[in-house]
Amino acid sequence: MNLTELSGRSKAVILSVAVLLAAAVAAGYVLRSREASPPAAAASGAPEAVPLAKETAIERGSLLLVRAGPAAGSGTVLAVPGRGEGAARSTGLHCKRFYAAAGTGLCLRVTPGLVTGSEAVVLDDRLREKRVVPLAGVPSRARVSASGRMAAWTFFVTGDSYLATGFSTRAGILDTRTGTLVKSLEEFTLQMDGKAHRAPDVNYWGVTFAADDNRFYATVATGGHTYLVEGDFAKRRMKTLRENAECPSLSPGGDRLVYKKRTGGDEAPWRLYTLDLRTGRETPLAETANVDDQAAWLDGRTVMYSRLRGDSSDVWTVPADGSGRPALLLRDAYSPAAT
Repeated sequence: MNLTELSGRSKAVILSVAVLLAAAVAAGYVLRSREASPPAAAASGAPEAVPLAKETAIERGSLLLVRAGPAAGSGTVLAVPGRGEGAARSTGLHCKRFYAAAGTGLCLRVTPGLVTGSEAVVLDDRLREKRVVPLAGVPSRARVSASGRMAAWTFFVTGDSYLATGFSTRAGILDTRTGTLVKSLEEFTLQMDGKAHRAPDVNYWGVTFAADDNRFYATVATGGHTYLVEGDFAKRRMKTLRENAECPSLSPGGDRLVYKKRTGGDEAPWRLYTLDLRTGRETPLAETANVDDQAAWLDGRTVMYSRLRGDSSDVWTVPADGSGRPALLLRDAYSPAAT
């Protein structure tokens, strides 16, 4: 009897069995291929990663990053003791973006399913989930305040690049102590030139917190321009400070911001600058390559950031005072956080 002579139900059964057998053969092939392949770390040039013990806590003075590149293990959070001086180890945690401070971690990840979703996951110092916030869009930026209390994120709602025309972002903040959740900074009042500003094209991204866990800085885009804003979380309001400053990151001492600034064309549009909040003096950093990232502070004198390299990215450092020159910190990684 051939397939055309079977009933509809019999056809479905035979087809299902065939699909299952094909999947089993494919799985066996993939497993054999993985066994025969060299370790991902060796292939990519990154330090070989080994799983952390489940009871191991995030150590103060360590560096946490997300592995980049096309090799297996991409998207895994790595822990590097000595802030980049030790060997990288895998935490087993998978994130699109990650940040941590004072024993609080923030993992932005995409959830699988028929309809792709995303979520922000707050973690404790042993990387155990404390709270999950379902969100929409593609993860872009993650930050935790120095005390570990405040968590902030940015997602692309439409588009996946800050160079895209008509892109839309949504930035939110969570107070992990009180549970207060602001899913979008568009709920806050924005003051521009001393007046309340409301427009349908307003987008926020790249939040960073001050030591009081109330004041914060971020980027707002409206009317074809970007601005650095200072926000008051308790009062639910923000004000613009200066034009052309994106993805700010506040220094450990709270006196300087590092951000990317548009200085070129589409090939290399952004360069890193620091701003002295006391004097208003802006300083270009020695990194002249294009940096499309929210830089972070390795310490009070050094900033770190990811730089694209082909289909991967690497983490670099550069002095925050404009001196020196860029130095490679870790290959095949991005989203660095110094704990």
